[in-house]
Amino acid sequence: MVGRDGGKAKPLKQKKPGEKNLSEEDVAFKQKQKEEAKKLKEAAAAAGSKGKGKKK
Repeated sequence: MVGRDGGKAKPLKQKKPGEKNLSEEDVAFKQKQKEEAKKLKEAAAAAGSKGKGKKK
């Protein structure tokens, strides 16, 4: 018997993410997270630009 088993298996189809209904609290929380991430990134950039000590 010859089957169609060989070859690469195709991935299963996934549902497309639909629009999510976010409450005002969710929107505010996401905005706060973005701001904190931005501050952290800026702080890391500022700390990295100062150097790593004295060179001998």
